[in-house]
Amino acid sequence: MAKKMGIVALLLFGVYLLCMYWYIFHSGGGTVPKVFQGTVADPVMFMSEKELFLSGEYSKIRNFLFFIATPLEWLVYAFILLTGISRYFEKVATAQTKWKLLRNAGYLFLLSLLLYLVLFPLDYYRYYLSKSYGISTQAFSSWMRDGIIDFWVNFGTSLIVVSVIYWLIKKSEKRWWLYTWLLTIPFTIFVMFIQPVVIDPLYNDFYPLKNKELEAKILSIADQAHIPAEHVYEVNMAEKTNALNAYVTGIGSNSRIVLWDTTLNRLTDNEILFIMAHEMGHYVEKHIYFGIAGYLVLTLGGLWLTSRCMRWVIRRYGQVLKIKKMGDIASYPLFLLITSILLFASNPLTNYVSRYQETRADQYAISLTGDRESAVTAFQKLTISGLSEVNPQLLVKWFRYTHPPMLDRIDRVAEKEGQKKEAPVKEEQKKEQQKQ
Repeated sequence: MAKKMGIVALLLFGVYLLCMYWYIFHSGGGTVPKVFQGTVADPVMFMSEKELFLSGEYSKIRNFLFFIATPLEWLVYAFILLTGISRYFEKVATAQTKWKLLRNAGYLFLLSLLLYLVLFPLDYYRYYLSKSYGISTQAFSSWMRDGIIDFWVNFGTSLIVVSVIYWLIKKSEKRWWLYTWLLTIPFTIFVMFIQPVVIDPLYNDFYPLKNKELEAKILSIADQAHIPAEHVYEVNMAEKTNALNAYVTGIGSNSRIVLWDTTLNRLTDNEILFIMAHEMGHYVEKHIYFGIAGYLVLTLGGLWLTSRCMRWVIRRYGQVLKIKKMGDIASYPLFLLITSILLFASNPLTNYVSRYQETRADQYAISLTGDRESAVTAFQKLTISGLSEVNPQLLVKWFRYTHPPMLDRIDRVAEKEGQKKEAPVKEEQKKEQQKQ
């Protein structure tokens, strides 16, 4: 039975892979509609031929990798269960100590190490791809260091979460999902509070913005927006990437507005002020807190569905999957499999909400700065730096895009009194027109 289920899973994954390959590379989506051609939103008007070509190639490969990576993880979880590896790891950990926490730690370390090694080739290829297309500037040793930090941060977090969850399952197999959710509320808030000062500095160096003149301008518009900001932080990302970014992180007294140094190096002051006004829009409209609330609601539903699904799967296929009961930590890969499927399925909804919030933040930034030209050029430079696809295919937009596609963003911020702004003619085109 286990062999048959494994073969069926492989066949389904193979069919899915072929379908996604056709959709991403051969369905013909992602073109710029006629209504946008020749406007400032048209990438032909602000990207070189080489950048356009690289953007098309890079986006397709990344989109394809996204759609196969998560189902590949599902396949790995299923393999770990069907082959009895999870049960074996539990036995090894149990034989080493009588302390429950140490048993959990031993099991999770073995499982985490196996997942890290199995998925390493895909992670490395993503790094190699980003490096070869000029997005990443990170040395291999630095990339490995970040990967090892990720491993231990995730391991430590998982040990706490998994130990609590399986203790609750043993106490109440029917209501563990509710008790887990109740504990999720303070845990989520605590992690968001400490992230800017504890977790983020493990990866990069953060410091107050060095350009005090620019900081004064940013704090001035923050004052206009009634935001009690004292510092703007910059982070040294140039040694890792050519991409541009700025973001808001943390809550309460640890909330921060952060600028990548690549953004500071490549955008003008007015473009940076628009980006900062956008981030302030998130603060003013309390998107972080709405995000926490939405996350907690989805977590409640997700935990309830996970509980129901795990009980049904174990009751029907427990023997095949080598799972005796839900409270055994050997069932953890099944927990990961179900929650991963639910998270993937929820992407269209969560991304839709996120895109709406990003649109609202763009509108707020325009109302605060009134500088549409800087907004347009900032988005154009963001597109070039990340070789972004301005008009992705529908499934790509639904499942991947937490921000509106650049075609929509540029078009919206360029609009004035209902008119779409025409793009300036490129220098080469001007010469050609003069010849004619």
